[in-house]
Amino acid sequence: MRPPYPPPPERSLELRRRFAEEARCERPDLSTLCLLIGAEADGALDETGIDGAQMELDRLAGLLPFRPGGPRAWAAALRELLGERLGFHGAPGDYQRLESSLLHEVLRRGRGLPILLSVVWTEVARRAGAPVYGVALPGHFVVGFGDPDEQVLADPFNGGLALTGTDAELLVAGSTGTALEPSMLVPATPLEVVSRILNNVRAWAAARPERSDVSLWAVELALLLPSHPARLRYERAQLLVQRGDFVKGAAELEAYAEVVEAVDAPTAGRVRQQAHSARAMLN
Repeated sequence: MRPPYPPPPERSLELRRRFAEEARCERPDLSTLCLLIGAEADGALDETGIDGAQMELDRLAGLLPFRPGGPRAWAAALRELLGERLGFHGAPGDYQRLESSLLHEVLRRGRGLPILLSVVWTEVARRAGAPVYGVALPGHFVVGFGDPDEQVLADPFNGGLALTGTDAELLVAGSTGTALEPSMLVPATPLEVVSRILNNVRAWAAARPERSDVSLWAVELALLLPSHPARLRYERAQLLVQRGDFVKGAAELEAYAEVVEAVDAPTAGRVRQQAHSARAMLN
């Protein structure tokens, strides 16, 4: 197995308890949730490392000028510090690395996926008092500053490049082939950001069948979020069977069949057949 290596079971159990607890807070802390994901992925990230990552975000916030001005001035200050001075950015190769989805590694490397770089931007700016938030454009996460009527968008993946309305339209059109809608520009909540990060991790692992361990913990963390698609239970069941846990996987398949029975009886029947086949693998 290639690094990063997962933590031992006892550590994982504690991390998941804290993750579920934080996700259910009235105001979930985005950096904490991201670092707990990192610790679930990387057993080398201990409590000292988690605290160190939070302190690094604090340190970076302290390097920003005091209240530089309106949204455009804030965006420029973040670009100058993080993008130009410290070199935080992304590149196509970062999509091939699990570390690009782990906040502590992005802070260490200065590289990552658009959404993790946006987490760095928003968490640093928020600590400094900026009116900042993530914006979940389809296919490319960016950062927004200011109220909707004066919103300024920045692209941390490209070093904090300021985006015009046309730039945002082209990003959406390139990803989806559709037009930019105002609803795409609303602030993303911490749990929406975390859910999208876990989706990215699952997509990375799905392309690497030998890393079904990563797929499994990403699904199981997603299931701890207060709101999640029921189909995640089916995905978890399939992963358990794939990893040779036929009894538990079959039980999960049967439980999922019960959930979908009322709305899709044919699908429920197929899932029960899959459960039967999983149990047959024990013979």
